[in-house]
Amino acid sequence: MTNGSCLCGTVRYEIDGPFQSLLHCHCSMCRKHHGTAFATWAVAPLAGYRVTAGSDAIRRYASSPGLHRSFCRHCGSVVPERNEAFGLVIAPAGNLEGDLGLQPQFHMFTGSKAAWYTIEDELPRHEAWPPELGLQPVERAPVATTPGSIQGSCLCGDVAYAIDGTPQRFFYCHCSRCRRGRSAAHATNVFFKADDFRWLRGDDLVSDYQPPDARRFAVAENLSDNFLRYTIYHAAMPCPFGGSSHTS
Repeated sequence: MTNGSCLCGTVRYEIDGPFQSLLHCHCSMCRKHHGTAFATWAVAPLAGYRVTAGSDAIRRYASSPGLHRSFCRHCGSVVPERNEAFGLVIAPAGNLEGDLGLQPQFHMFTGSKAAWYTIEDELPRHEAWPPELGLQPVERAPVATTPGSIQGSCLCGDVAYAIDGTPQRFFYCHCSRCRRGRSAAHATNVFFKADDFRWLRGDDLVSDYQPPDARRFAVAENLSDNFLRYTIYHAAMPCPFGGSSHTS
């Protein structure tokens, strides 16, 4: 049995397995939903999935017709999604504990991957859905940007921001807080000077969460769709680059 939880620990669950597949998704919705380069999903039979705590804290956002994305209303961590039609549970691997018994098997939606991210492994790659699934991708209108700045937005688009300065550093973090906070294999953080950051809209929709034992770690989220955005760290601001686009 595999246990999982959100960042704050309110939502807890267990999955009996065995896991059928483990995959990386690069679609724009997953990138904005998780605020990182890609999402890593673990798929298992739905019959073995149980929420053991915090079911009343789970919120759902209708990201596309007939599809929802679930998250904890306190900390914003992504929560497993039930797929009743296929009898499967789709769980964010970053929130699962221990060895899952398999390695990532493929990348999908590489046609939508972030322009700044390079896939280094030799796993199979699919431009959209794997063809054997027979599914059609959801068409999304491109996000309007202003030349000369780096811009980002949440999944629903109600919150948007711009960064006018030069990145200070850019790295992946694999700590347990980043994995649970981003619900991904790792966080993808780019640091800017805090003075270079500005809201374009929706800053009144943003809520902060900081783990009680954390001195400098916090996440910010839009509680409508849970996109994790930024943290103030002294005079620098690390932004999750999954929701950002660069124009020049």
